Formats: sequence, C-alpha cells, structure tokens
Amino acid sequence: MIAHHKAKGLRAGQRRPAKELCSECGLCDTYYIHYVKESCAFITQQIESMEATVHGRSRDLAQERELYFGVHQEMVAAQKREPIPGAQWTGIVSSIAIAMLEQGWVEGVVCVQSQPSDHLAPRPVLARTREEILAARVNKPTLSPNLSVLEEVAASGMKRLLVIGVGCQIQALRAVEDKLGLEKLYVLGTPCVDNVTRAGLQKFLETTSRSPQTVVHYEFMQDFMVHFRHEDGSEELVPFFGLNTKELKEVFAPSCMSCFDYVNGLADLVVGYMGAPFGWQWLVVRNDTGREMLELVQDQLQVQPVSEAGDRRAAVQQGIGAYDRAVTLPMWLAWLIGFVVQKVGPKGLEYGRFSIDSHFVRNFLYLRRNHPQKVDSLVPEFAKKIVSQYRLPPQ
Repeated sequence: MIAHHKAKGLRAGQRRPAKELCSECGLCDTYYIHYVKESCAFITQQIESMEATVHGRSRDLAQERELYFGVHQEMVAAQKREPIPGAQWTGIVSSIAIAMLEQGWVEGVVCVQSQPSDHLAPRPVLARTREEILAARVNKPTLSPNLSVLEEVAASGMKRLLVIGVGCQIQALRAVEDKLGLEKLYVLGTPCVDNVTRAGLQKFLETTSRSPQTVVHYEFMQDFMVHFRHEDGSEELVPFFGLNTKELKEVFAPSCMSCFDYVNGLADLVVGYMGAPFGWQWLVVRNDTGREMLELVQDQLQVQPVSEAGDRRAAVQQGIGAYDRAVTLPMWLAWLIGFVVQKVGPKGLEYGRFSIDSHFVRNFLYLRRNHPQKVDSLVPEFAKKIVSQYRLPPQ
C-alpha cells in the first residue's frame, strides 16, 4: 500500500473542499482527497494544460471545430446495427465496455448502475462481468460519485481499467491517474450538462412531466424537445420553450452552472448525441487510444459523416435575455416555436454549437454574479472566446 493511502476520505456530512461548487465526483470519498486541490475542476481548472498531457497537444483555438469540440482525430455519427434491448439509445457505450472486458483489454469497468430502491439514483460500481455492465445501461441524470470506487480498484490489484464518466469526474481522474498504479487506463466519456441532485431531479420531473413517478429516463434532444420514456414504453415530448424557467432556474447543481467541459475534453473517446442527426450518436475520437476503442466495435456500427446546417447565433443571443427574465411561454406557443425551430434551426454540429454557446454564456454569467473572484480561474480560454461572440447584460 502506498503511503498516501493512509489519508482517508471525508466523513459523512463533512464539508467538501470545493464547498457549494462541489460536483460530488466521488474523489473526496477516497484517500485520493489528498490531491483534491490539484485535481478538482472547481478548485483548479486546468483542462487546457491537461489536454496536452493526455492527447499530446492542446486544442487549436483558431479551428472552430476544436474550439468547440476539443482535441480530436475524427468525429462521426453512428448507431448499433443491432441495438441492445433496454439501452437508452442503441447501446454503443455498453458494447464498447463489454468488448474491452471480454477481450481482456481491461479487468474492470467503472460505471453507474441504479440504486435498488430508486432506478433514477446512481450507484457507482466496478463492473467485472457483462451482466454488471448491462445493468448500468441508461443514463442516471443526477450527480454521481463515480470516483468513489477508486479505492476498490486499488484494493483489487487491477492493472487495466476502463472508466466511463463525465467531464468533472474525468478531470479529477486524469489528475490522479499516475497515482492509481495502473498499467493502462482507458477513458470513455459522455457529454454532460445541467445535472441535478436527486431532490432537484424530482422537482424537474414534477414540474415538467405528466407522470413523474413513471419516468424511466429522459433527455434534452436535438429536436428541441425533452423526451421522457415511461415505464409502459410510451414517450412524452415537452418543448424546450415550454419549460417553467422560473421554477427550474435554481434546480441545476451550482457545479454544473460553473462547468465549461460540456464535451468531456479529456476522455479518449466520447459518445453522446449533441453533434449527430436525431436518432444517431455522436462519436469523438480524441487520440490513438480512443481510436483503438472504437475500432473494437466498428463492425457492430452503422456510421455516417457528421453534418451541420442552420445558424445558431441569433437564437443564442435572444435566449440570453429570455433566461435572465425567466420567461415561460404558453404551451401552445412553445409547441409552435418548437415546430418552426425543428424545420429551420441549427442541426448536427451547429446544434452542438448552439447548446455549447447557450450553456457557456449562462454559466459565465452565473459565475460573474455569484462567484466573481473565480471567473478568471474557472473559465478556460476557449470558453472565454466562445462567450465573447455575444452581447452580455451589464455587470
């Protein structure tokens, strides 16, 4: 056992080092809390320098695709030819994890199952079988302490590991990567934005869904609709523009309102949907390791090039004032606007830029108002450049 392992994680109820900006990534629940000041995205933001360490170079801010989507070798849209039953999309993430485990690339997979008593509450696990990986399919839209299982990894003696996680978790993981005693770490990232506590999730469901108690999963999709899937298999659609902004404005975690790593820039491979056509997944290969991971399941996928259409800028600029005023439209008007935007609004990578712009501006304003002393340290240069395209309310 390494000497620093004598340090312990926080006790239950003890205040987190990042205080109200803590994203509950799980690092502070382990003896790796010793490194929290250098690893926490909300204490020391260092994504740009870490990109160079992980990928061999930082993103090129002069190239729009890298400015927005991070260091990458390739981006494609994909679907599984034979979807995994019960998967939220077609099961690409689960398929990669299973292939890596069963072909001996890794000895375990850090992923998130559901709590036995609450299918929407996260339960991070170190999966060692196909069944344990499949039990983690479907997103859990709440803050999840994925890194809390790092002590279990160390105790197991594993040397080759796959970690599936979101940006704040992956930045902390990368910061302690050389302390884990691994021979090889693979990182499969998912984009993440607007996460909530379990209580915040309940408020969102009760405010937005017709049947909050039967929601299996939901997602904010490229058609400008929130898609809810219910226990009976039915789908419920709610237009973005019909959300009760006044009620929901405070529901998102302060960490998520202070985050600028929507696209998970430090993962080897990213699987999401934000830059793909509706119904497809968006895959971003960031480095050679990510390419190897994708090639492992390439024959299971139907692939097409990424595309883009429309112009996001006017919609983003109009949205700044609407969000500040907490505008909530009548549902009939929300449906009408949603229909029009689906036809003429941004699509593909331009939808991705729309979402990034909207959230980066909102988060920049949130920090400026609530934590002005942290703006310089928590907002990366690429985010500042993106935000600078828009007219912001005066300070």
